[in-house]
Amino acid sequence: MEPVHPSAPTRFLAACRLWLLTLLLGITGLPALAGTYEAHLAPELESAPRMCDYAPCQDVIPGADSFSERRGTPPYVEAYKGSGARKQLLGYVMLSTDMTDTPGYSGKPIVTLIGMDTHGRFTGAKVLKHSEPILLLGIPESALIDFNNQYVGKFVGDNLEIGASRPEENVVGLDAITGATVTVVAQNQVMLTSGTSVAQQVGILKPTVRPQARFVDRGTAPDWATLVAEGAVQQLTVKPSEVGLPNNGTPFIDLWFGYLNEPDIGRAILGKNGYERLMAGLGEDDHAIFVIRTGGTESFKGSGFVRGGIYDRVQVRQGRDTFTFRDLDYQNLYGIAAQGAPAFVESGIFTIRGKGAFSGAFPWKFVFIGNKLDKATRAKTFANFDAEYWLPGTYLEGGRPEVVRPDPTWLRIWKERKLGIGAFIALLVAVATVYANRDRLVRRADHKHKWPVNAFKYTGWVLSIGFVGFGLLAQPSITQVLTWFHSLLFQWKWELFLTDPFIFIFWIFIIITVFVWGRGLFCGWLCPFGSLTELIYKTARLIGLKRFQRVPPKRVHDVLKWTKYAIFFGLLAVSMFSMGLAEKLAEVEPFKTTFLVGITHRTWPYALFASALLGISIFVERPFCKYLCPLGAALAMPTTFRWFGLKRKQECDSCKACAKSCGSLAIDKDGRIDQRECLLCMDCMILYHDDHGCPPLAKERRRRHKAGLPLTPIGKDGYFIPIQPVSAKAPRS
Repeated sequence: MEPVHPSAPTRFLAACRLWLLTLLLGITGLPALAGTYEAHLAPELESAPRMCDYAPCQDVIPGADSFSERRGTPPYVEAYKGSGARKQLLGYVMLSTDMTDTPGYSGKPIVTLIGMDTHGRFTGAKVLKHSEPILLLGIPESALIDFNNQYVGKFVGDNLEIGASRPEENVVGLDAITGATVTVVAQNQVMLTSGTSVAQQVGILKPTVRPQARFVDRGTAPDWATLVAEGAVQQLTVKPSEVGLPNNGTPFIDLWFGYLNEPDIGRAILGKNGYERLMAGLGEDDHAIFVIRTGGTESFKGSGFVRGGIYDRVQVRQGRDTFTFRDLDYQNLYGIAAQGAPAFVESGIFTIRGKGAFSGAFPWKFVFIGNKLDKATRAKTFANFDAEYWLPGTYLEGGRPEVVRPDPTWLRIWKERKLGIGAFIALLVAVATVYANRDRLVRRADHKHKWPVNAFKYTGWVLSIGFVGFGLLAQPSITQVLTWFHSLLFQWKWELFLTDPFIFIFWIFIIITVFVWGRGLFCGWLCPFGSLTELIYKTARLIGLKRFQRVPPKRVHDVLKWTKYAIFFGLLAVSMFSMGLAEKLAEVEPFKTTFLVGITHRTWPYALFASALLGISIFVERPFCKYLCPLGAALAMPTTFRWFGLKRKQECDSCKACAKSCGSLAIDKDGRIDQRECLLCMDCMILYHDDHGCPPLAKERRRRHKAGLPLTPIGKDGYFIPIQPVSAKAPRS
């Protein structure tokens, strides 16, 4: 008996399965390059008085051999060298999560141990735990270590920013990590916020002296509605979802607060006698605010308060200065005198001992610090929630003073990259405009001469590869989908995602165009990796390799195309249990290897995989896009609800001309286009209007020619415009 050889389609399927299995085994078998990614930290680290028993404090303040217990608010640790009479204070150690809850790109904080000497200069920074996907695979963790080392020796009071130094503006620049802009911007905020908080407590940074307010005493006592309308009282509401709890229709805490030193507001809240008693008890530099809780079950006073202690749930911040409250800074508030005031379940008056640093004339923030449940680890951390208060100008002599607010970090980045952003937006608008006018464009081409269309497509491919991919590093990825999804679960901050303007703009464009035309405009025209593989395929055909190129059988394609959907849903499911594993498996996308890190800088499994995909693209058109891309699968599903699709004739049901030339293999045996798989190459649209290439049109053209009828133009529906019968001797067009 002769041996039975498997058919070509069977061999193709088997090869693809082996290829995918090898990739997944290679990726999951590799140890994570980032040793602190989702590292397990001792629970005592967050709360134990002796923090340095659970953290390597010696690593961030060289020479220290003993450490104090936690002290201050927020807490820090003093570092000493020697003992007895020779005991010397070297500096301070702080845990970033004691100071700020600033999230990284993942939506979770980068837990960092920070050292600072007694002169306010950073002595070291050590990342204990992070959840940044870009530092798990792709960019080595050493890049973050090198970034943190830039802080060593720098003064905490300096204006440290990501980017080039600007001596004329007293800005000290820090080198970013290529491809991890959001992460380093977040880390810079963590370093400065933590260092500043401790430096202010120990007297290294002196409070800012501000001009004091001069009030307009109108002799009135506005009602509650007027105070709210004017902004003289403000509200701070925290939802349960913001602290990791399920929404139950009621707020986690609902607070109202306001400034009492202003006479009209003070009389409105406390009544005339109550206001006079309050002011008589305040010092010259003291300021009073009131707080009431009208909803929620959480106390703004804190459950662990003891006499002589600190109210650790509330703070006031003005500029860089933070004001906390001791027991002597609190007094009871028994009622609100203003007519129409809401009922409350908790109240109090807090005194700000400003010593000239606090001023009622300038804006300030009331801060509530609440426990937040981490849904992944079930551990409790803390989160800051704040609302700004600025006394209305009608209560101040001369109105509000002019305040120059520094640009937020994301806005400064946008301004610095405005030329690149402008060029990128112009490219996106140009591609969308060309495609929107596709009917006019395809009429200029035919099945033999496609250059009027291809000229635009090829230009888009080259720009997406060179300018968008290698230049801007703006290759969208499924990791961004997973990360943004989890950011919604943990902590979403628009400011952080805005710090990468090109990715942000690209996603806005993708979301809009997917619902207008489908995923094909991005996947087929602007995806850097897809464009690269397509250009490789076209170039190989041009240089004589066409005879080696193959189109997978339709029935094989119809099976393999579901692989990318399985990968997408698999990644999404895995991410719900382990984001780290999901990020590893997301390396099925070769985007980091190709554009962000570079094939020559990746370990061999990643380099081999990316090289294999590019090599196969010589012989098979867009193999990754059609069979493996989880991002393509994610965008294909909303494509179902696109507003505009490609046109079809009734005759398309039986005609196979378009299907034979469809590189995406998106046309089925009944002539229907699967818009989820279509990459909008527009070859079928060229045929649609070509009276020589489209069989129904060609047949009609020959009939008219034989009958001596004029060949009138083809309408938007793809048919000849109807005409009245004419003489056989009529001129032909």
